[in-house]
Amino acid sequence: GSLEDYEETVKKAKEAWKVWADIPAPKRGEIVRQIGDALRQKIKVLGSLVSLEMGKIFVEGVGEVQEYVDVCDYAVGLSRMIGGPILPSERPGHALIEQWNPVGLVGIITAFNFPVAVYGWNSAIAMICGNACLWKGAPTTSLVSVAVTKIIAKVLEDNKVPGAICSLVCGGADIGTAMARDERMDLLSFTGSTKVGKQVAVMVQERFGRSLLELGGNNAIIVFEDADLSLVIPSALFAAVGTAGQRCTTARRLFLHESIHDEVVTKLAKAYAQVRIGDPWDSDTLYGPLHTKEAVKMFLDAVEQAKQQGGSVVYGGKVINRPGNYVEPTIVTGLPHNAPIVHTETFAPILYVLKFKEEEEVFAWNNEVKQGLSSSIFTKDLGRIFRWLGPKGSDCGIVNVNIPTSGAEIGGAFGGEKHTGGGRESGSDSWKLYMRRST
Repeated sequence: GSLEDYEETVKKAKEAWKVWADIPAPKRGEIVRQIGDALRQKIKVLGSLVSLEMGKIFVEGVGEVQEYVDVCDYAVGLSRMIGGPILPSERPGHALIEQWNPVGLVGIITAFNFPVAVYGWNSAIAMICGNACLWKGAPTTSLVSVAVTKIIAKVLEDNKVPGAICSLVCGGADIGTAMARDERMDLLSFTGSTKVGKQVAVMVQERFGRSLLELGGNNAIIVFEDADLSLVIPSALFAAVGTAGQRCTTARRLFLHESIHDEVVTKLAKAYAQVRIGDPWDSDTLYGPLHTKEAVKMFLDAVEQAKQQGGSVVYGGKVINRPGNYVEPTIVTGLPHNAPIVHTETFAPILYVLKFKEEEEVFAWNNEVKQGLSSSIFTKDLGRIFRWLGPKGSDCGIVNVNIPTSGAEIGGAFGGEKHTGGGRESGSDSWKLYMRRST
């Protein structure tokens, strides 16, 4: 899409909002329910398209569409529950009400790694709140963006409302910049790298706009000496290798208590050797390619830097000799917790394994990186679990116990702190971000 296309689309979306805002919220919920049903009917073909265009394995592609379906179900219930309190007024004969109204037009910029689900979280909630949506998907997954939009548009039009309620402009940074600077975007939800997110946040702030940011993560799993290793090995493997390390919630740091370090590394390397690598459309495949050639280069650069900073590659580290952007899932040991490469989020399947002695130091190491998205500990010590969940524990938005860092449930608010941007999407009271409060 060109900037002229963008201009036309914003105007259409703004007009469509006038129709949408007048529809009662439960009726909007009913239309969102139908969108969920339409996605259910196309789940396998859409999952295939995600796999083909993004490169994740087929079951993950289907799982991503399922997430959108689940959020639609969640949004239907929410459409009958959004509301504010009637509070006791101090003035006789007066009522004090908190009324929630839609913000208007929500701009949604999503990343290549979840080309369906992230739009789903945003749009389903934004829609029941009474907003119109304008979506810019990643330029490298535009087929998915078009397919999803066509499915939604048909449902909207079948209900005699404008398809432009869920508008789409495909494009690159020029469209993204236009959205960030555009005062007609009442909320801009951006998912992507911390670097670009920072630029978006400044542009939106300059016009006193609202932004919702879902940026990078440098997520850690901490394994204590009392952990159940039969849980730890598959969890660490899944968190580090799933989606070929291209989730914002991917585990990038694995802190092992010194007493179990060598045993876990040996077992993990064995598990890595069993990962079935291949065509993402093949049902046997657990691990597909990286998304782009550029990602392969970043992977190789990071492995090289890790070696220069004193790390040892105990598994992987190389490009796989086959067509496509395939690299070996990689384990690096021997680096200090504060090595520059350990503090860098490389969007690739590289796991830095680090040793620790004490709870206090490892909690501090979890928190010392710039990002604050997801985190996890493996332990059976109840006191430690509550310290981890408490004020001096993990500073991340997602704090796990005895499960991996990756993945999340739609019922909870998803997002992170610090350089992760502070935004929250999907469940809990995240709907409030898509509305404005009138007291």
